[in-house]
Amino acid sequence: MTVPDADKYKAWSRHSVSPEAWLISLPDVCIDELDEVVAAIRARPEGPVEELTPEEFSLDACAAIMAQVRTKLEHHIGLAVVDRFPVERYRLQENRAIAWLLARMLGQVVAQKWNGIRLYDVKDTGQALGYGVRRSVTNLGLPFHTDGGWLWMPPAFVGLYCLQSGQEGGISRFVSLVTVHNELRRLHPDLLDRLYRPFVWDRQAEHGPDDLPYARQPVFEHAGRTLIGRYFEDYVVTGSKLAGEPLDDDGRAAFAAMRAIVEDPAHWVEFRIETGQLQYLNNRQFAHSRTAFIDSADGAPRHMLRLWNRDEGTPHLEGQT
Repeated sequence: MTVPDADKYKAWSRHSVSPEAWLISLPDVCIDELDEVVAAIRARPEGPVEELTPEEFSLDACAAIMAQVRTKLEHHIGLAVVDRFPVERYRLQENRAIAWLLARMLGQVVAQKWNGIRLYDVKDTGQALGYGVRRSVTNLGLPFHTDGGWLWMPPAFVGLYCLQSGQEGGISRFVSLVTVHNELRRLHPDLLDRLYRPFVWDRQAEHGPDDLPYARQPVFEHAGRTLIGRYFEDYVVTGSKLAGEPLDDDGRAAFAAMRAIVEDPAHWVEFRIETGQLQYLNNRQFAHSRTAFIDSADGAPRHMLRLWNRDEGTPHLEGQT
């Protein structure tokens, strides 16, 4: 299996990229536009931010910035960080509106849970990790993964709008699955074919009451000239248990080989998303992780707004209907 030429710019390593590849400076004219958006929102009756559309406002400069984000996601490194939005001058609901409008400029914003939530709060809620409780609502570390890997079509882009960074920890790491695919083809060509065949994925209790708690999806597939990757080994392990189907020997070996490449520091970059930054990644060609974090005892807790973009299908979680 080979990586299409269209994905060659995503095949980077730690030493072949620098922050300049993903950073985008936010010009003052964008902040002026957002100030006008907030003023308009304050002057109208409060309603769901999901009803807002970019076309209601004068956002030409912001649209140009988000066009740069899309270019980096689709045609360049696959990662973009816009620095920085003055989140401290806006109320929470106003920041939610800004995050929503920026995400809408990248296409359809879709649900992240079965109940239809499209603006998802990433913060420590105090809940204990368990079935149906994602690590994203705890302060625990997250292993390398892609979002929504069990879905018919996972989100193309995943965004984080940072309202407040943590006191300590919360370091984000990113690895190109195109690079991982190339390394597997070079080091373990006999195992790569297994990753193109379906595995059983845990659906994380995000399904209807009469639906199966697992789905079947491959790790790698091609959509035309584009490589699509899904990765969350924990979900495959628990999915196999839910289905009562032990993971086959080739599957275990393929995941072990992939894990060694993904977790090799030579292949990933890391940084901490800071207050006021908007981070977007290409979720179908990137895996990402997060170290555990500690909230300040006397300050605002770490808080991100997460958004999923997927133009295929409907805004519902599964997206086919």
